[in-house]
Amino acid sequence: MSAGKNMSFLEKIKSIDELAIILSAHRDRGARIALCHGDFEILHAGLVRKFAAAKRCADIVVVVVESDKYFDGAPGKPIFGETLRAEAVAAVADVSFVAIGKWPGAAEAIRVLKPHVFVRRKEDEKAGTDKADCIEAEDIAIRDVGASRQTIEDSLNTSPALANETLGGFPPEVGGFLRHFRQSYSASDVTSAVDELKSLRVLIVGEAIIDEYVYGDTLGKSAKEPILALRYISKEMHAGGSIVIANHVADFCGKVGLITYLGESDTYEEFIRGNLKDNVRPEFIYKSGAPTIVKRRFVEKYLVSKLLEVYEINDDPLKADEEDLLCETLKKLIPQYDVVIAADYGHGLITPKVIDVLCSKASFLAVNTQINAANNGYHTISRFPRADYVCLHEGEVRLDQRDRAGDLRSLVKKLADRMQCRLTMVTQGKHGSLLYDAEKGFFSCPAFAVKVVDRVGAGDSVLAVSSLCAAKGLPPEMTGFISNMVGAQAVTIVGNRSPISREQLILSVQGILG
Repeated sequence: MSAGKNMSFLEKIKSIDELAIILSAHRDRGARIALCHGDFEILHAGLVRKFAAAKRCADIVVVVVESDKYFDGAPGKPIFGETLRAEAVAAVADVSFVAIGKWPGAAEAIRVLKPHVFVRRKEDEKAGTDKADCIEAEDIAIRDVGASRQTIEDSLNTSPALANETLGGFPPEVGGFLRHFRQSYSASDVTSAVDELKSLRVLIVGEAIIDEYVYGDTLGKSAKEPILALRYISKEMHAGGSIVIANHVADFCGKVGLITYLGESDTYEEFIRGNLKDNVRPEFIYKSGAPTIVKRRFVEKYLVSKLLEVYEINDDPLKADEEDLLCETLKKLIPQYDVVIAADYGHGLITPKVIDVLCSKASFLAVNTQINAANNGYHTISRFPRADYVCLHEGEVRLDQRDRAGDLRSLVKKLADRMQCRLTMVTQGKHGSLLYDAEKGFFSCPAFAVKVVDRVGAGDSVLAVSSLCAAKGLPPEMTGFISNMVGAQAVTIVGNRSPISREQLILSVQGILG
């Protein structure tokens, strides 16, 4: 078997198992083998130089391309599938063989293929925490097979971040923002900032909500009624509302508390407890004459298009004895936490008396007052006299100020001044977010979402993580960046099927910043 000479580029592509056999034969004949590994989303000049450098130190250059299954990067990646990426690499003259990886990272490929030298670019060693762990695993594998490591210095600015910017499907304003952001912050800076959140002790207060998705195929209009008929396929339940906010926070912080109400009937308590992360400590108030809130959505399965929503709810305020119990619980627990996040869905848990306790006792209070079908027009942020951090959608700001078309920045400043709020974030969907820092002024951050599966729960994920950033005093531009990266992750998840992953956030940050 030749080592790439006179072979078409497609003939260079082998499975890992085939390649192990081929390389064993070449090794027996005394050939020296170099191995490179990466995702190779874009084949730029820096990578071509890497392959050329590998060829200078070996007879055979083998490249293992990261599988789509294990591809980690910016939202919407990979753009090109593993087969196309392998073909592009195989077309480079200095590359002898290409395989698509079977495992995440290069460590196992090193053990199976047993190269004499493993080649990395210096740029590949820029370490966030997770990338450093991967490099450590590679170095152990290199020692295990008796290989050496060669690091290639390359002055070209050809980082994956530029590929994300060019090919990531982002509009021009995102590229401009990222170029400006990189001048002040690296992926390691953002990773370090996220790591700082671990020390926070966080209490979440808000209504527990069960999100139920009922999936079906549309059959068409009923023959005898002006309604849409569905053929039932399946259903699933997600822990939503304050429950999922607690789970979001729990992946970033060690100590998390949750105070919420369950219905006296149909409590779903076993389901809720079973869907809370281990480091979330719940306290339940039981609301008489009410079920635990269920928001049932009927969904056309193919496009995940929501057709109808039905609430099981009693949104009357808590009764006096229930309210007193909640207030006493808050007074007891709030001193144990650095941050209190009030997720006020307007369904009867957070009464004026409860607001007084939150505002007087919390050392750092983060608030969202969500508008929804059950409270639209009756529920705004003006219920709270103060907050340290406020996170609202633009529509919630305008409803509170009764101003549909006025200058948004003026409205936000007026709101922040009235509430003596240190930081205010206004989310604007596909237009990103606007932040107002009482000392530093306004900051804008674009949206990073490329693929939107479902918007349900995205606001809760942004509230959860941005509240931590605000409490830790991160710079506003970094708070906006991290929060919008979280939002981009959230809209790829159906409802609240799974909470935000800190690990995936870090990988996405490394992918988009390089």
